[in-house]
Amino acid sequence: MDVRKDAGTTEQWAAEENDMSCINRFSKKTLTADEVYTFAVRLCDNEVDRDFERFDETALSALGDLFVGKSGVFDHQWSALGQTARIYRTELVREAERVTAAGDGYCYLKAWAYLMRTKKNADLIADIEGGIKKEVSVGCAVARSVCSVCGEESGTCQHQKGQTYGGKLCYAELREPTDAYEWSFVAVPAQREAGVLKRFGQKADAGLEQYVGQRKEFREAWNVLRKQAELGRNYLAGLRREVVRLALVSDETLDGEVFQGIADKLEEPELLELKKAYEARVEKVFPVQLRRANRETESADEEMFRV
Repeated sequence: MDVRKDAGTTEQWAAEENDMSCINRFSKKTLTADEVYTFAVRLCDNEVDRDFERFDETALSALGDLFVGKSGVFDHQWSALGQTARIYRTELVREAERVTAAGDGYCYLKAWAYLMRTKKNADLIADIEGGIKKEVSVGCAVARSVCSVCGEESGTCQHQKGQTYGGKLCYAELREPTDAYEWSFVAVPAQREAGVLKRFGQKADAGLEQYVGQRKEFREAWNVLRKQAELGRNYLAGLRREVVRLALVSDETLDGEVFQGIADKLEEPELLELKKAYEARVEKVFPVQLRRANRETESADEEMFRV
């Protein structure tokens, strides 16, 4: 599962000797403090976000190791031309006085990044110092997304994120990070402090089908699901047509186009109830015709399976 976590503000940071030691692990030449601009940034935290998801503390700690050395870009555009800075160290910061919506102590992943003091970066440095460039978002992958209520994989149980069950809030806990892709300056964060923008695939605009198609082990299952989805769409379309037909037969005053628009918004349970109700109404108005039509339909169905 690929996720993006949007976070809070950047913070100026004066490079010290220890910082330069970390930075020079990534440079080809030995850099001095005068050659680099350093700043700190909050990458992501363990608070339940607006999409009712969160990282647990163990996941944040693992992400700290994964993000060391990762490049910063703009708006998640994966281009070498957009590389702006690089993370050289991270730290898990705890705020003991603060409690998350999940009921545990608040903590966040803080990272220190550097960029070169060049003419090209002058405007970016000015924007960071002026508070213009401050929101960031991270792109990473996690192995598990767990329901907070039952502990099953989120989306496979009956619990809905954002709902409360027995006084317990349902949210998805993101666990076991497997990779960190990049971190990015963004214009609008999805959350107050650690927002989230989900993505499926290696690119933000990649469709689900393209994402699955890139993984051989998923292709066969994807094809089966696609065929089943097509059958389901055809079934619902036929059910909606039948409900509209019965409704118009039972009540000539109905506007067919308007009623079709209503039916298009309904799902199977509501459609079946309407079908049953209109069949009963039509039976009262045209009892003989309806029974004859049903017999003809049943006979046709029998012919289809006769060998």
